[in-house]
Amino acid sequence: MTIGSSMSSGYCSLDEDLEDCFFTAKTSFFRSSTNKVSAKNVTQTVEEEKPEPPTIQEIKQKIEKYNAKVTNCLLMKLNDDGTYTGFIKVHLKLRRPVTVPAGIRPQSIYDALKEVNLADMTDKRTSFYLPLDAIKQLHISSTTTVSEVIRGLLKKFMVVDNPQKFALFKEMRKDGQVLFQKLPLTEYPLYLRLLAGPDTDVLSFVLKENETGEVEWDAFSIPELQNFLMILDKEEKEKIQQVQRKYEKFKQRLQQTL
Repeated sequence: MTIGSSMSSGYCSLDEDLEDCFFTAKTSFFRSSTNKVSAKNVTQTVEEEKPEPPTIQEIKQKIEKYNAKVTNCLLMKLNDDGTYTGFIKVHLKLRRPVTVPAGIRPQSIYDALKEVNLADMTDKRTSFYLPLDAIKQLHISSTTTVSEVIRGLLKKFMVVDNPQKFALFKEMRKDGQVLFQKLPLTEYPLYLRLLAGPDTDVLSFVLKENETGEVEWDAFSIPELQNFLMILDKEEKEKIQQVQRKYEKFKQRLQQTL
């Protein structure tokens, strides 16, 4: 189990309130909207009206316009039945450990073609942190939903956690701000990609923890819960040390003043 990648470290000045200086396991795992954010990088929830579904002719025109802007080979292709296929990139921004089978080799091309589920080959489980902001490219259809994208990503990384613990967001940038919108499970990501165009600065997809406000402890595995306890213990010791350092500085200033 890896701990260092999610440990919080912060400096607390003498003029700051203690509660604003620490990013603990609570804020790392179950962050609230009260955290202070820089004005230049504000994360907000954006509410948008869902556009009317286009006709086949409109889809054809949009695909031609989309492919004209593509600078690589990741083109969209229109099928005879009106559906279409294409590529999306998903940024993984997971701050909690994920649960995977223990002692399982990486998935081979043979396993992928035969749809072999390596996670079913063992009952042993372990937890670790996926690389922060890793990017996974997916080839999907216009009928592929957000729910299927989440399940597909978890399967590719052999993550056995409940898919309900994760959510897919669309990320947009506007006026120097970073705006996030949580996508419903029935939304079609490829259609959103088609509307936005291939530029990922205009629209990108992000997989994050599904923050519901209430912690459902039963949804976590034993390795995850043990990892949380280790992180909490480490952060408690770090916070005690920070408080001691702060008041040691107070003491030094008082002595200098006297």
